[in-house]
Amino acid sequence: MTKEIKLKFDHVLRYKVIEILAFWEQRLTTNHLCELFGIGRQQASKDINFYINELAPGNLVYDKYLKGYRPSTRFKPQFTRGTTSEYLQLLNGSNKVYDTFLETSLIDQCSQTNYIETIAPSDKNISPAILTGLIKAIKNRRQVTLTYVSLNNPRPQKRTLEPHTLVHAGPRWHVRAYCTKNQDFRDFVLTRFRHNNDDEPINATNPAVSEPQQDHYWQHKVRIKIIPDTRLEPAQRKVIAQDYGMVRNALVIETRAALASYVLQHYKLDPNKIEAKPEAQQLMIGNLKEVEKWLF
Repeated sequence: MTKEIKLKFDHVLRYKVIEILAFWEQRLTTNHLCELFGIGRQQASKDINFYINELAPGNLVYDKYLKGYRPSTRFKPQFTRGTTSEYLQLLNGSNKVYDTFLETSLIDQCSQTNYIETIAPSDKNISPAILTGLIKAIKNRRQVTLTYVSLNNPRPQKRTLEPHTLVHAGPRWHVRAYCTKNQDFRDFVLTRFRHNNDDEPINATNPAVSEPQQDHYWQHKVRIKIIPDTRLEPAQRKVIAQDYGMVRNALVIETRAALASYVLQHYKLDPNKIEAKPEAQQLMIGNLKEVEKWLF
């Protein structure tokens, strides 16, 4: 930073968000801060102006065509590291921004947290160029051509995609996109995209021909009923029900059909496998017949 200024914790969080959104989405507005932090437009404008004028002069410029601020060619993060993990953390915790930066040094600077330990998913292998290209394609409803590998096709192949949503599913991030090769909507794991040079931008080219509303598995909602393993004793089932906050011995989760398999993976539920010991199984799918047609 250009000046030694004592800043409040809440303000530092907002300056972090300012940098992350400006850098990764290439557009920052007062609405972003208002929605994320529940503050008024006047306070949001004050925060952005203070950041521009006092903390990081020259980092942001106003773009009348974008009707917002974008990073300048001299942009240099002052409160963040400019890593993919910061943006993905923000996406994953946008409804609880104060929890978003737990793994950064900011919390350690403000309080003692040696009684908290978390296991965070690794996203170090996600290419920044790939991520920015996908974000641009999502926001502008464009096609983007990328190189992708999979277990079925480990040799790199070109894919033209029309992405509509980034999804955090357990330990991995993926993008939901229409694939022009397969002519349907599929999930693509972010770490499986390949790019030789992160300094080389990935351009979103032609307009998308698909619409997210056409993604039937994405638009359709399913209810997953999770219950304690019925082989357990009643007292044991009660313990499990309390562990998961069940109501009447059931945890009902509504999710998108496209995400149903990920929900089951989160609870370590395999519809094709039953553990020999109920103490190891603990949970069961109470409405498997309703759910199984949506699973991959």
